[in-house]
Amino acid sequence: MPVTLDRERFVATMKEQAQIGGTEGGGLHRLALSDEDKEIRDWFAAQMDAEGLETRVDEFGNMFGRRKGTDPDAKPVLVGSHLDSQPYGGIYDGAMGVIAALELVRTLNEHDIETEHPIEIVNWTNEEGSRFQPAMQGSGVWAGAHSLEEEYAKTDADGAVFEEELERIGYKGDEPVEPREEYEAYLELHIEQGPYLEENDKDVGVVTGIVGFTWGGLTFHGDADHSGPTPMHYRKDALVAAADVITQIRRIPGTLGDRTVGTVGYVDVKPNSINIIPDEVTITWGFRDPDDEIVEEAFQRVLQEAEWAAEREGVEWEWNERMRAPSVTFSDKCVDAVQEAADDLELDSMRIFSGAGHDATHLHSVCDTAMVFSVSENGKSHNESEYTSWDDCYSAASTIVNAAVKLAGGE
Repeated sequence: MPVTLDRERFVATMKEQAQIGGTEGGGLHRLALSDEDKEIRDWFAAQMDAEGLETRVDEFGNMFGRRKGTDPDAKPVLVGSHLDSQPYGGIYDGAMGVIAALELVRTLNEHDIETEHPIEIVNWTNEEGSRFQPAMQGSGVWAGAHSLEEEYAKTDADGAVFEEELERIGYKGDEPVEPREEYEAYLELHIEQGPYLEENDKDVGVVTGIVGFTWGGLTFHGDADHSGPTPMHYRKDALVAAADVITQIRRIPGTLGDRTVGTVGYVDVKPNSINIIPDEVTITWGFRDPDDEIVEEAFQRVLQEAEWAAEREGVEWEWNERMRAPSVTFSDKCVDAVQEAADDLELDSMRIFSGAGHDATHLHSVCDTAMVFSVSENGKSHNESEYTSWDDCYSAASTIVNAAVKLAGGE
């Protein structure tokens, strides 16, 4: 028989966490290593202590809580996500995965259910990458994808240093940032952040993998000059070159694949005055696709477009790739456990590839991994209007809890 979560408690806990960093628009503003992040971390630590978990915090602020299994030699099953948010984001993104992991432990304790394998729950540091880059930072350092010292030195837009901020909020732990043992599996629950489950009238998504992506920046250097007396043919306008490339980033995906997407999410114009021709403009690119070769082609195309735009406008340009993540295909063992859990709960599911990066991207290199998606109404995310009904939240949480129990050898 499937394990049954306390729906009322799960919803109440989701609402409780949403108050920490909650916005007037009903969203969440809880940036990594902010005061609000400290508050939610303190809250989460208290919840783990209340359930009798063995807790630890590593040197990068990743938080773990372990429930013992009956076999002391069995490898643990890891379940979790992240508690940081985007600027004025939604209350479900990331946080629901941590709350579901907490409810997993609460439910096992409440019903005296033992598991052969230990179950460990986790809150990863700075998954969002909105204040400090890159995204999925904590899991990336833990899994060996990033250098600890290099990530410690990262700064935010105001010049605050990551390591100093981690120390300021009291979450630079003593544990090494690495797997301290082998893991049986990792499961992560997340909202879909896309329209496919809703469009197909499904209850839950069985995630089979994650798209690959490239993030980077382009800077164009022109000449600042008076916008009135300067003839058009004298101008070296950095913004014109940048605008040409922005348009192409919107168009490139349509020439590559059905799942290819491209975004310019940041523009910085200097001196940003109505009466001055812009002399320096920085924009970002982001391309994603399940096929790594398509991601590489998009990357090469944007560099070519930048070169052509700079030549047309007579400006200089430079670029840097800030992050590259290969696509990931999850293990059959974990995907099948999620599918069986959804079937046992009589939920109408579909297999789906994630269009967004998640901590599971890095965990895939450490152990067998899979994810569960809940329905996202209208596919909205990363803003205050992000919405998933409590029924859909509960269905997804129930799925990951039962999948984790299966993998952990629940009795």
